[in-house]
Amino acid sequence: MQYNPRHAMASPPPPQHSRLSDVDAQDALSGFDTIIDVRSESEFAEDHIPGAISCPVLNDRERADIGTLYKQQSPFDAKKIGAALVAANISRHLQTHFLDQPRTWRPLVYCWRGGERSGAMAHILSRVGWQVGRIQGGYKAYRRTVIAELETLPARFDWRVVCGMTGTGKSRLLRALQEQGAQVLDLEELAAHRGSVLGNLPDQPQPSQKMFESRLWARLKSLTPERPVFVESESKKIGALRVPESLISAMWASRCVVIDAPVAVRVALLKDEYAHFLADTATLNTQLDCLRSLHGAAVIDRWQALARSSSWDELTEDLLVRHYDPAYTRAIVAHYPQLPQALHLLLGDHGESAMQALARELAAKIEVSAG
Repeated sequence: MQYNPRHAMASPPPPQHSRLSDVDAQDALSGFDTIIDVRSESEFAEDHIPGAISCPVLNDRERADIGTLYKQQSPFDAKKIGAALVAANISRHLQTHFLDQPRTWRPLVYCWRGGERSGAMAHILSRVGWQVGRIQGGYKAYRRTVIAELETLPARFDWRVVCGMTGTGKSRLLRALQEQGAQVLDLEELAAHRGSVLGNLPDQPQPSQKMFESRLWARLKSLTPERPVFVESESKKIGALRVPESLISAMWASRCVVIDAPVAVRVALLKDEYAHFLADTATLNTQLDCLRSLHGAAVIDRWQALARSSSWDELTEDLLVRHYDPAYTRAIVAHYPQLPQALHLLLGDHGESAMQALARELAAKIEVSAG
């Protein structure tokens, strides 16, 4: 065979079946067994694809040290040390998280821009023999997708807005509906907040705005337009978080369901929901101070005295009558033009069996009206 110098210089042919592929950000939630975020722990904490696990190839301190070395001393030295750290971290993650995965395991990897950090992890995993996806454009592309799709997704669904005064069990009803197979969007669960001045959850801070939007996007992607979706009537903000305008507008234009309940039932439900305040009067009274500009010092002082004396029924009823009911009525009448045509249901007891029965009744009536 005659020697041909062109053959000697040619690169080897690419493999026939690559085990590494680029994935569009909008497909991040489909077809993969594990989503791996290789950014640093602080980047992950601010926001990440829901369900992703954190496997930093460089942690916060390492990124800072490498960046300082790159700028102040030598880019080449920084790359050498960075490569050693990345290799060590990938090895640790491989041994800690992935050694038990079968050949059929399909991971999806992403970093900030879809560049070197995710490329290093994806390369190693694909060389093992796993079919690896990498998000094209990384987290930045994912974030653009979330923003864009939150503008359009809410308009696709048949929303049924669950309305009712504070304490009528709207959030509990959503949970009961979901347990019975109905489609539900629980915004307060996604926001880790009950949506009022007393709505902070004990020992559970709210997510960042970006993380809230990621959770909302993922939930909307899981819903089908062919069936109604139940959602609680909410204001534009839940605690410190903003609900996207596109979703609020879709909710305001939708059909409503109103839950009515006697005051005694509402008081009992609220005592269950806010039991943590019964054991922490000081925190409750600090929150009540936020209402002084609305109700004046005399009313707030009285409420705080009721809390200190554990007069929970009297305090709860007074809060409902003086604060929550008037505020809710003003907001709901102003924003929901279909409220006069709403289906009304009565919750006669605060027990779980009554809530399950109400969920069954509502689901049956909505199914008939949607059919």
